[in-house]
Amino acid sequence: MSLTPEQNAEIDELRSNPSETLRVVSEGMEKHLYHAIPVLDHGFVRVIDYMGDDAAICQAARVSYGKGTKSVQNDEGLIRYLMRHWHSTPFEMCEIKLHVKLPVFVARQWIRHRTANVNEYSARYSILDREFYIPAPENIAAQSAVNNQGRGGALEGEEAARVLEILKADSARSYDNYQAMISQDGQEGLARELARMNLPANIYTQWYWKVDLHNLLHFLRLRADAHAQYEIRVYADAICNVVADWVPAAYRAFEDYRMGAVTMSAQMVDCLRRMIKGETVDQDTSGMSAREWREFKEMIDS
Repeated sequence: MSLTPEQNAEIDELRSNPSETLRVVSEGMEKHLYHAIPVLDHGFVRVIDYMGDDAAICQAARVSYGKGTKSVQNDEGLIRYLMRHWHSTPFEMCEIKLHVKLPVFVARQWIRHRTANVNEYSARYSILDREFYIPAPENIAAQSAVNNQGRGGALEGEEAARVLEILKADSARSYDNYQAMISQDGQEGLARELARMNLPANIYTQWYWKVDLHNLLHFLRLRADAHAQYEIRVYADAICNVVADWVPAAYRAFEDYRMGAVTMSAQMVDCLRRMIKGETVDQDTSGMSAREWREFKEMIDS
C-alpha cells in the first residue's frame, strides 16, 4: 500500500485534532476514520467522513418518534423488517465518503454503480505514479470454460511465470514511454491528457466516492459475492468490515436477507415444492434451461 507523504501528513493532522460535535456518531466507525486499509498490492480504502448510524435508520422510518424507541431490540427488529421487505428509503439516511486507490480496470467496473458521487484523480493535470497491479501467482487464472465472464483454474509453473513476466514488462515499457512523451526538462513533449492513453489498465488511480447506505449495500451484495471478480471483491470485503462496525444491526440484517439469501424464480419455487412432496424432478421436467437448472441445484444442494 502506498500513501503519499502529503496523505500521511493529512491523516496525522486529522487524527491529532478531534472535534466536538452535537451530531450522532457511530463509535464503531470512529475507529476507522482516516485509517487506510490495505487492498491488493498498492491499493487502499479509507473513510473520510460519514453520516448517521443504526438509530438514524429507525428515526427516518418512524419520522415522528424523534430518536426512535428506547429499546435496542425494537430498533433492530424494525431494521430487519425494513431490510426483509425491501424498504430502501430509511437506509438512504446514512452516508459514507471513501478515499479509494484502485487499478483502472477495477475502477471501470466500480463506476458502473452510478448511484454515488465520484471525483477521480485527473491524469489531464497530474502525472500518474509508477504503480501497477501485478496479481499474486495464486490469482493468475485461465479463462473459465463455463462462464465467459469468469476465471477457471489457476495457472501454474512456467505458464504462470510467463504471464507474470509479460504483465510486468508491458507495464514498465508503457510507463517508460508515457514519461518519454510528456513535456519535461525543456522538451515540448505531448500533452498529459494525450500521453495517458498509452498507459495500461492495471495502473492505479484514486478517487473520492460518496454513497448512501442503501446503494452501498447494493454494491456490496454484487461485489462481495463469491462470483464477483477477485480484484473488486477484495475492496468490497474491506468495506464490508467497515460497514459492520458502522451500522451493526443493519449489516446483520443485510447478511441475513441479502448476502445469505437466495432468489428463486416461480419455476424454481414450483420445482422445490414438487421435490418436497416426493416427486422426482430433473432438468427435462423442470421447464428450466441448463444454466437455470445448474443454478437451482447449487442453491438447494449447497
